[in-house]
Amino acid sequence: MKNIINKTALTLASGFGSGYSPVAPGTAGSLLALVLWWLAPSFLWLRALLLVLSLLLGVWSATQAEGKWGHDNGKIVIDEVAGMWITLLFLPKVFLVYLAAFLLFRAMDIVKPLGARQIQNLKGGWGVVADDVLAGIYANVLCQIIVMIFFGQYAVPIKSLWQAFSKAYGFG
Repeated sequence: MKNIINKTALTLASGFGSGYSPVAPGTAGSLLALVLWWLAPSFLWLRALLLVLSLLLGVWSATQAEGKWGHDNGKIVIDEVAGMWITLLFLPKVFLVYLAAFLLFRAMDIVKPLGARQIQNLKGGWGVVADDVLAGIYANVLCQIIVMIFFGQYAVPIKSLWQAFSKAYGFG
């Protein structure tokens, strides 16, 4: 049973093997995340569930994988999956927008701006995933600005999001 759990953790941590890419495994994991998000049905509840699962399973599997491969080893790309999905959250399903999101997330993940490098020092899988979460937040904010400027017809105003959320959960 323990062997199955270990193999499951390593499979998840490696982004179903994309982390074994000999060239740019983080980019391969991000590309996998992009394709999966593109193919997933566009139901907000489903995407939120996928995101939460990627975060929870990401921390768990990264912690397990670190025991075998070392801290934040390049094979561990489940953090790129979670970060990429944060980047894509609330963005319109438009090829150019997703391309910009992909490029911005990779840039934020590599550069590690404003606290991302420090948050990476958290213990275990938390540190592995946290910097990519922060990179995903930064990339998402930049993408939202790009969408508002260049793709205005697809922009989702914050007021509309709040109204939908309020209605769904009975907040007035």
